[in-house]
Amino acid sequence: MRIMVRGLSLTKGNIWRFLATSDHPLATLARKTRTAISHFSVPAPSVIAKPALLVFLLIRATWYFIFRVLACEPLLKAYCTSYGKDLHTDVFVHWIQGKGNLIIGDNVTLSGKCSISFAARFCDRPTLVIGSGTHVSDGCILWIGKQITIGEHCMIGSDVAIRDSDGHPADPELRRKGTPPAIDDVRPVTIGNTVWIGMRAIIGPGISIGDGSIVAAGSVVVSDVAPYTVVAGNPARRIGSLQPPAANLPVFLCAGEN
Repeated sequence: MRIMVRGLSLTKGNIWRFLATSDHPLATLARKTRTAISHFSVPAPSVIAKPALLVFLLIRATWYFIFRVLACEPLLKAYCTSYGKDLHTDVFVHWIQGKGNLIIGDNVTLSGKCSISFAARFCDRPTLVIGSGTHVSDGCILWIGKQITIGEHCMIGSDVAIRDSDGHPADPELRRKGTPPAIDDVRPVTIGNTVWIGMRAIIGPGISIGDGSIVAAGSVVVSDVAPYTVVAGNPARRIGSLQPPAANLPVFLCAGEN
């Protein structure tokens, strides 16, 4: 296809380059028009804009409330084997696949949109337990072949991945054949009470994280974490300790610990 522009012959392949780089008046006009459109805005007098904003926020809040209460939370509860009081979600329907036991305690929140996958090939009913008072943030991925247990009053940051299997065998020939991991490579994960796991951390198979510990953001945990320990890095290593709480005393980080 060939286009004639004031004596210039353009093909379909170079017309965009012509418009982007040429000093030809038509190309210059086209660029100015594009810039004007991309920077176009209208004034927003507060006497109009503020009431409009309030109306928008009211409509949005009402819609989100209705969708959460009548759709998101009932659908999550329908998946549960058992759940306690005050189970809450955000305004998304969580992505849950497979059949397994989903056991959730009291006052638990699964915010944002999380992905929970049960792999029934390794046992009849893979089990995910989330203890009371725990908050699981947006984008978390939980893959359960046998069992993952999250304790009470834990804080699980955004985009955390917890899995009790690597998903594929280590042998490259077995991976080429599409062979699933051996059942012995599927090892339950246990996260204690009052654990804080930072965003984008990865918790691998067979890991046990002790009570009160902190896993720093972005850490890859491939070995057990002792109670009241701070770990960070890839692979995660101990960088500090926490004082176990005594009677009515706050937990604090011990400075200078390695």
